[in-house]
Amino acid sequence: MGWLFGSAVRSTMVEPERALVGRDAYDYEVPATHAALGTPLQGPWPDGTAVIHLALGCFWGAEKDLWQLPGVVTTAAGYQGGFTPFPTYDEVCTSLTGHTETVLVAYDPSVLPHDELLRHFWEAHDPTQGFRQGNDVGTQYRSAIFTTTSEQAAAAHATRELYAPRLARAGFGDITTEIRPVEDAGPFYYAEPYHQQYLLKNPNGYCPVHSTGVSCR
Repeated sequence: MGWLFGSAVRSTMVEPERALVGRDAYDYEVPATHAALGTPLQGPWPDGTAVIHLALGCFWGAEKDLWQLPGVVTTAAGYQGGFTPFPTYDEVCTSLTGHTETVLVAYDPSVLPHDELLRHFWEAHDPTQGFRQGNDVGTQYRSAIFTTTSEQAAAAHATRELYAPRLARAGFGDITTEIRPVEDAGPFYYAEPYHQQYLLKNPNGYCPVHSTGVSCR
C-alpha cells in the first residue's frame, strides 16, 4: 500500500499549517453495518461497550486481525491523528494530512479486557519502526494508541512498559508508538467503503505480517 507523492513518501510529520485543507463532510457514505460481524459500524452499540482506536500499519490486515478477537463488537478502518478534516485515502497517502491508518475497535471489556487487547496490539506489529511498517513507508503507517478512557490509557502505558524490555532483549529498538487520548488525537474519520473489511471482500488482498515474534505475556 506504499504510495508515492511527488519524489518521495514523506517520513516526517507535516506541519499543521502545511496540511491539506480537507472538507466539511465525507465524500462518500459510510456503510451501516460490519460486513463480517453484522454489527453497526458507527453505533449505537450495547451498553458497556468500550471504544479504542489502534494504528499498527496497513489497516486492511490490522482490521481483519482485530475483528476476529473474542469480545469485539465491531471494527472499522479509518484515519486519525492528523490535521485534515474528512480526508480521503489518496490524501492520507501523501502524508500531507498527518493522519495514520487506524482501526476503531468497539469491544466488551468483560470478555476482552483492556490489557489483553493491548497485548495483542503490541504483538501484532513492530512498534519500533517509526513512520513505517515493513515496506509500507510514510507517516500514515506509524504506530499509535488513541484512548477514550483513563483505564485504557493506564493499560496502554502499563503494557508498553512490560513490552519494551522484552523487545530490547530481542534486539529491537525503542518503542515509537504514540499513546494519546482521542481529545488530543482528533476525530476518527471512517475510510471509504471499499476499505471497510477489505480482506473479507478481497481474500487474496495485501496482508503483510509485521509481528516481531516477541511475546508481551
